[in-house]
Amino acid sequence: MQQKVIINDVGPRDGLQNQPRLLTPDQRIRLIRALLAAGVSNIEAGSFVSPRAVPAMKDTDKVLAGFEDHGEASLTVLVPNMKGYELAAAAGARRVSMVAYASDSMAEKNAGINRETADQITREIVHKARNEGIGVSATIAVAFECPFEGPIDAEVSEQQCERLMDMGVDEVVLADTIGAANPKQVSKLTESLVTKHGAVPLGCHFHDTRAMGLANVYAALESGIRKFDASIGGLGGCPFAPGASGNVATEDVVMMVEQMGYATGIDLARLMDVSMLARELTGTAPGGRAAAWIQRSLKRAS
Repeated sequence: MQQKVIINDVGPRDGLQNQPRLLTPDQRIRLIRALLAAGVSNIEAGSFVSPRAVPAMKDTDKVLAGFEDHGEASLTVLVPNMKGYELAAAAGARRVSMVAYASDSMAEKNAGINRETADQITREIVHKARNEGIGVSATIAVAFECPFEGPIDAEVSEQQCERLMDMGVDEVVLADTIGAANPKQVSKLTESLVTKHGAVPLGCHFHDTRAMGLANVYAALESGIRKFDASIGGLGGCPFAPGASGNVATEDVVMMVEQMGYATGIDLARLMDVSMLARELTGTAPGGRAAAWIQRSLKRAS
């Protein structure tokens, strides 16, 4: 059997949060439905953050209401604090994502708190979520390099991962928030963590700022990581992290891992249609680096 690689499309949240064009809840629902139809069963659907801070994520409760029965699909929403968690739970969220940090400076810029406070918030939410049957994942922001403090020592990210595991989170995602990581750096950290914790509770999130996104996915894949965040059409960029550009494109990741013999369960032809939809809706989605090649290949195959 082919080994499975899980692709979590973060376009409807991370991809849209920094776009100049704000999509309506109906447009966001349309994008998510298109992803589901293409076989993407893990999607970051939105966030319950202050609409003043991130206007693009306003009305995420209305977005979730459009998916009251989404079967086996896993729709995650980002929550920054207990208030966000309670709003998400009231809106019917089954899984929430928290942000942890590998630097105090990023925690301060992103949330106005330090790393220790962020960890305490996560600990409290994990405890409450466990009693309410809601899954929790945690993403370590700037796990490789911080735009304010520079390169992050691998030991710092390893210790942060350990703390989150001890709290009882279901999954820890290592985020290259500004796209500063290189494949050797990725391999060093992911190999160590897979050895300690196994691959199941780990994932990676890469930005393509320096055209190294796919190379870093490959490095993590070779280390045993089998879950990756990606964004349809290469949408992305963090409004609180200078230098952060778009995420690695979902279509590029699917193309690469499937050519390497892994299974994603995603229909690449339909996914390319979703990429075009993302471009239509936002006016800014760059599309994957391999878009022209994929389209020619699909045309020949038909």
